[in-house]
Amino acid sequence: MTEIEVKIRIDDPKAVREKILGLGAVVVRDRHLELNTLFDFDPEVLRPERRTLRLRTAGKRATLTYKGEPQKSRSFKVREEFETQVRKPKELRKILRALGLRETFSYRKFRVVLRKSRLTITIDETPAGNYVELEGERHEITRFARSLGFGRADFITRSYAEMIGDQGGTGRAD
Repeated sequence: MTEIEVKIRIDDPKAVREKILGLGAVVVRDRHLELNTLFDFDPEVLRPERRTLRLRTAGKRATLTYKGEPQKSRSFKVREEFETQVRKPKELRKILRALGLRETFSYRKFRVVLRKSRLTITIDETPAGNYVELEGERHEITRFARSLGFGRADFITRSYAEMIGDQGGTGRAD
């Protein structure tokens, strides 16, 4: 699958949530804590190519995601993405370690997941700040961002790990 997304920095997650709901989106999953752990080989192979292997846990749910190298795009983050649900994250960690992968970065964030038609909207509270993330087709992202009062100049295509790392952050959002 190809993922197309952008992040937009916001000041007030609650106010943005109300605005998004007012535009007809519905809450798919209310505010919850996620732990995101990135894996790579030693020496690193994935990160220099801007590829990612991530284990995300939220309560009893866990998802393993592979994200390929971002494709060229001026305004959007476009990349190949594969995901699968994981029933036993502790066992998966053992498998990854046995394959020579190690945990390279970990961060927590609070997330709300909403949907409007085929557009997935998340409100994220991260150690790098608060963001709304829009994932879908380019025209849907642009139109919805505009309805929130944002334009392409506000689009951010960097990952949370990159932004947190740039700030020398620990990856904790407590």
